[in-house]
Amino acid sequence: MNTKKIVITGSAGTGKTSVIDNLKSKNYYCFDELIRTLTSEVKDEVDASNHISNPIVFAKDPLDFNTRLLNGRLEQYKQAETLNKSLCFFDRGIPDVLAYMDYFKQTYQPVFTDTCKAHLYTDVFLLPPWKQIYKTDCGRFESFDDVLQIHEHLKNTYKSLGYNITEVPFGTVEERTNFILNTI
Repeated sequence: MNTKKIVITGSAGTGKTSVIDNLKSKNYYCFDELIRTLTSEVKDEVDASNHISNPIVFAKDPLDFNTRLLNGRLEQYKQAETLNKSLCFFDRGIPDVLAYMDYFKQTYQPVFTDTCKAHLYTDVFLLPPWKQIYKTDCGRFESFDDVLQIHEHLKNTYKSLGYNITEVPFGTVEERTNFILNTI
């Protein structure tokens, strides 16, 4: 079966995971965001006083961190190819790695862009920054100004890879989920 691969992306705190959880409650197959697991691993590797920004910055080896993230998202993509489902959802896609590395002005080898170009998603839904719902927590470090800038990096990265991006309007989790499902 040719499974449609749908990315739900956006800056931190835009409601992606809430939408993904709602899709799961409707029995859609969803791949979870990997960053929180990797962040926990990195926190165990470094001095706790350094946990003031994104793990891409405070990791001992940011390139290794991003390589693990890229490989994890690639593995999710490959798993999606084996599903017997008409569609599945991803809480962030492979190109998100590039967008964040660009935002943090980190260099990367061609394997990062090559992986994005070789593993294409069917649709990309971008949730815009929403100040009323944004909050920091132990795994979310960015200020709202950072979130706005990251949003632009995400949009530009996906567009540069040839994607048409559908921006999800503000609304309840149910309204946003229905918007995505109706658009597909």
